[in-house]
Amino acid sequence: MAKKTIVVKQIASSARRPAVQAATLKGLGLGKINRTRELEDTPAVRGMVNKIPHLVTIVEERG
Repeated sequence: MAKKTIVVKQIASSARRPAVQAATLKGLGLGKINRTRELEDTPAVRGMVNKIPHLVTIVEERG
């Protein structure tokens, strides 16, 4: 059975944001605008994405 994944894209800079938000971006493997990552669809990852909806967007859900 294939694991569910989501493709997350960074849409805004972490400059002039609280350190917690920059650390969340780094935890997702992002750091530059327009960079994308395919991540496992877990509650932890969803929670991180939901904490910074102004900086990232979910491009695609696979699986």
